[in-house]
Amino acid sequence: MPREENARGGMPRRGVRGGVWVEGAELPSKHRAMCEDKVHQRQKESSGPMGKGGEQGGDSGEPAAQIRFYTWEEIQKHNLRTDKWLVIERKVYNVTKWAKRHPGGQRVISHCAGEDATDAFQAFHINPTLVQKFLKPLLIGELAPGEPSQDRDKNSQLVEDFRTLRKTAEDMNLFQASPLFFSCYLGHIIAMEVLAWLMISYFGTGWITTLILACILTTSQAQAGWLQHDFGHLSVFKKSSWNHIVHKFVIGHLKGASANWWNHRHFQHHAKPNIFQKDPDVNMLHIFVLGDTQPVEYGKKKLKYLPYNHQHEYFFLIFPPLLIPVYFQIQIISTMIKRRFWADLAWAISYYLRYFITYIPFYGVLGSLCLLTFVRFLESHWFVWVTQMNHIPMEIDSEKHRDWLSSQMAATCNIEQSFFNDWFTGHLNFQIEHHLFPTMPRHNFWKVKPLVKSLCAKYGVHYEEKPLGKAFVDIVGSLKKSGDLWLDAYLHK
Repeated sequence: MPREENARGGMPRRGVRGGVWVEGAELPSKHRAMCEDKVHQRQKESSGPMGKGGEQGGDSGEPAAQIRFYTWEEIQKHNLRTDKWLVIERKVYNVTKWAKRHPGGQRVISHCAGEDATDAFQAFHINPTLVQKFLKPLLIGELAPGEPSQDRDKNSQLVEDFRTLRKTAEDMNLFQASPLFFSCYLGHIIAMEVLAWLMISYFGTGWITTLILACILTTSQAQAGWLQHDFGHLSVFKKSSWNHIVHKFVIGHLKGASANWWNHRHFQHHAKPNIFQKDPDVNMLHIFVLGDTQPVEYGKKKLKYLPYNHQHEYFFLIFPPLLIPVYFQIQIISTMIKRRFWADLAWAISYYLRYFITYIPFYGVLGSLCLLTFVRFLESHWFVWVTQMNHIPMEIDSEKHRDWLSSQMAATCNIEQSFFNDWFTGHLNFQIEHHLFPTMPRHNFWKVKPLVKSLCAKYGVHYEEKPLGKAFVDIVGSLKKSGDLWLDAYLHK
């Protein structure tokens, strides 16, 4: 069906000014009748002061725009790389061209194409009203009356109850950060950096001193990693710009990494956790097979890049020791150069300048490089065990188009709370609450936890929590299980 084009690049006219209904898809007769009733009602409401015809021009004096109604069947067709539509609060947006300019990266918004993205939109933006100004030019219509607000037969009552829970959390001020908490957290990181320098200045560069120094620097780096995570999720300041500035300082100057690289990668993980081809954290480059379905697929296809039945053993030699000092370092540097993240590169350079100016006088160039590599090696172990304990043992599969609550619960689990666990994991022991509410300051996770558990119990959604030690063991056990599934399929299917 031909569509009326506007002057901005072929996008259908949008809005409701004249109350004229234009089809966006072939609708069932009952839906068509409902649409017509809705249009007649809008025409009635818009008549009177606006004139007999009921048409209202825009601010620019343009003639009345037309509204289009779409069915989910039509919307779900637009989930391609070159054609992306999504729905937010029943409004349909064409984000095909905008995706490339999306501050969070084009992939994360593309993962929601053809779906209801209302909960993801609310989860990632601390000021949705401000973001609406970017959405307004992308609006092409609405869901047809009679179409459910959720796609693919999702439980509408569960979705509404979760949104009510979020509103309750907002009313409880659980999205308000404590300046004292984050100031103290940053202070204890800087204090460790100063302590490391004072110790080596006073005690020299002996083996014992160097080992203690490495442990202090590792702790500082790990904790800075958790802190940059807070700013990256916009969970500290009320203004996004302030979070972005401090994020670049923490991840760039304190850690030597890239804020943009982290954003584009990590937001995909949050939008579609443990979903193959959408969550980069489960893209193991054929080194590991994960979950229950991927190992069987590899086995049936007789794919054997590595002996996956031993992956729970070589995991200790590959994943924890090499992720940060090798894979992440290569990826970060190449991404900053290829995508021209020059500001991030400048921040990263400032980290290395500060580090080498501090330690070359004591260890020389080669010694400083060895110390830095050793610190990255230790930090990598810390990072891998903490970040993988919440996800690898959980469901890892292809896209199932679940609602926000169900998809996050299937892919995450919690670790029991204690002061040490909170500090050691950067409050990622509350992984469930963090995934449901990414912009919530971490010191408030324990407050919203009972509400989440209650909602899960109401709908029979599994809420998993375990001790820290068991969580570590489950990583290895899950890898072994997946490796055994691969071997069985490889030999017998």
